[in-house]
Amino acid sequence: MVAKEQTGRVVENRILASILPEERERLLTQMEHVRLPLGKTIIAPEERIPYVYFPTGALISLVSLMEDGKAVEAGVIGCEGMAGLPIVLGGGTTPMRSVVQIEGSAYKMRADAVKAEFDRGGALQQVLHRYMHALLIAFSQSAACNRLHPVEGRLTRWLLIASDGVQSETLPLTHEYLAAMLGMRRAGVTEACVLLRNKGFIDYRRGQIHLTDREGLEGEACECYLIVKKEFDRVLALVESHAKRSRLEG
Repeated sequence: MVAKEQTGRVVENRILASILPEERERLLTQMEHVRLPLGKTIIAPEERIPYVYFPTGALISLVSLMEDGKAVEAGVIGCEGMAGLPIVLGGGTTPMRSVVQIEGSAYKMRADAVKAEFDRGGALQQVLHRYMHALLIAFSQSAACNRLHPVEGRLTRWLLIASDGVQSETLPLTHEYLAAMLGMRRAGVTEACVLLRNKGFIDYRRGQIHLTDREGLEGEACECYLIVKKEFDRVLALVESHAKRSRLEG
């Protein structure tokens, strides 16, 4: 549930944290805590999904691939979620690639074991149903944002989401990588970063972006960031609240 990153920070996976302690401990006996290196493909397109991952420090990109080799990020999964949802939906495979965008740790569990736990209809099924709802909202809002909002707002939204996902204000990311994942021109990302730095919201050196004024950055972001954040917080809070009541009643 909780992992200490090499940076010393402690990161909690919110899905696992929302489950009652006794059930969580049983699940953890079936998991392995692993380090996910930058660039590692953990779920390959059109291949059987062998494991699912509950990040506790890593950030995972869901990448859509085109026939001409181009790719764009459709969404990200951090400490709020789980990578490998097609398993519990009965899919088994996906056309998307799941790749580690920010290295870090995660709990790894065999896909068949996760499916068996989900089919039991217990706490894991409940929280994953709510998580899937929030993730659908995030995908839909991201599509609207990419169509309607300028580069600065889109980049700001993404930086905040990434920071939430790894629970850190420092993000080891290059402008080139951001451009590729967001489907932007590299020059456009650089211009947006310069604008945000001049406003005192971020600072950056090659390969690293630091959020220096999070409150200011949130004010700069388009409304899409808060819409998605509030939905994740709402649905996960409902599960966490239910778990707390169950502990008291037990």
